[in-house]
Amino acid sequence: MEVSEILTNFDFVIIFAYFTVLISVGVLSSRKIKSKSDFLVAGKRLGYGLYVPAMSAVVLGGASTFGSTALGYQYGISGMWLVGMIGFGILGMGIFFSNRLSDLNIVSVSELLAKRFGKSSRLYSALIMAVYDMMVAVVAIIAMGEMFSSMFHWSNVMSIITGGAIVVFYTMLGGMWAVTLTDVIQFWVMTIGLLLILLPLSIFHAGGFDNAVHHLKPGALDITGIGGKAIFSYFLLYFFGMMIGQDVWQRALTSKNKSVMRKGTIMAGLYCIIYGISGAVIGMMASILLPSLHDPQKALPDLIQNILPTGLLGLVIAAIASAIMSTASGTIMASSTIIVNDFILPFSRSKKDDLKEIKCVRLMNLLVGAAAILIAAALQNVVDALNVAYALLTGSILLPVIAALFWKGISKKVVMASMVASSAVVVLDLMIEGISSLNPIIYGLISGILVMTIGILLVKSDVKKDSPAEANVIDK
Repeated sequence: MEVSEILTNFDFVIIFAYFTVLISVGVLSSRKIKSKSDFLVAGKRLGYGLYVPAMSAVVLGGASTFGSTALGYQYGISGMWLVGMIGFGILGMGIFFSNRLSDLNIVSVSELLAKRFGKSSRLYSALIMAVYDMMVAVVAIIAMGEMFSSMFHWSNVMSIITGGAIVVFYTMLGGMWAVTLTDVIQFWVMTIGLLLILLPLSIFHAGGFDNAVHHLKPGALDITGIGGKAIFSYFLLYFFGMMIGQDVWQRALTSKNKSVMRKGTIMAGLYCIIYGISGAVIGMMASILLPSLHDPQKALPDLIQNILPTGLLGLVIAAIASAIMSTASGTIMASSTIIVNDFILPFSRSKKDDLKEIKCVRLMNLLVGAAAILIAAALQNVVDALNVAYALLTGSILLPVIAALFWKGISKKVVMASMVASSAVVVLDLMIEGISSLNPIIYGLISGILVMTIGILLVKSDVKKDSPAEANVIDK
């Protein structure tokens, strides 16, 4: 049964009202934009009340929501590891990186590498980061298209264009202020719709948790039931990827001080872990209530159709839309920021002008968003491309970022050689073993470590060549 066949007029009113609110927030947020800092990092003045929900929402998307329930349906509680590793990655970012990051006057990951290791490192890392964020946005827009298609019986292409256009519109108008405010709204809609409504209702319909336990598949309560290989794969893809992703860093830089960045990021990481466990439990309840599903990905939509009454159904669909749209807006903003900040402004001869730079980023929001919509409409399935993006991000950028933050004496030439070598190894191994293999990330990291180790022994540090201004930014 299609979602649209069971949605009442009241459900549609709730969904359309929700989308209207998001668009209105974009329009109203544009009035708060007074500077480049306002547009790119929300003025760096978010407290816990805005920061924690916004950080949580930007990393929890459609893949997290549908993925955790599908894995819970198949494997039980161990299905939480996909989103759990995202949460642990955010925890790691808060614990290990936040104190250093809060002292830096930057807006992108590649800008950090530029200050330490020069323009070549900046351009090389910016290219990888921009592609990564673009592909995450494409996946989110495809998920939005599938949801719109199911709700309204539109074609996939029409659904993708409509869903993507809503996100692009409010992101382009209000920048990070709009992304922040919409993410906060989306966070609460997600929390109420999925954690406070769907989770307890699914347990109730399964006869209560104690009764459900007796009807679960054997091994459903085994925390490692999904298998060590799968857990390790999520660790490689998401734990490290979350710690160095531009969308995560740009969100972190919206905090008003070091305490909010560190503690707020840790809180967001804990929320993500709770979200992953809840999704797995919802999937487990679906396996009891809907035992004959051929496609585990349908566990979530089929469950809400079967157990939710009028009104609540519309709210939970809005919650699913929230999870998807929060990721799309954050990654479109991240990719646009990188392109403008790392490819356009460094080569511009005109004087710095916040208003002109804001216009430039807004235009790039439109172009990046339009490109993401077109790619989504053309491909409609880019999971493999996303794996490639994550492999390149973690395999070739992780070590240089760690070196930039914590290793003062390493040479620029060594870091650049490490990035080139590791990314070449990642691409080559992807070609040999296939894009679903995890080995490219492992081999990329190993090759990066080897090049850095050999380089340290052979090449003298050139850190003294950094300008005093650059050194002060890193060593504050």
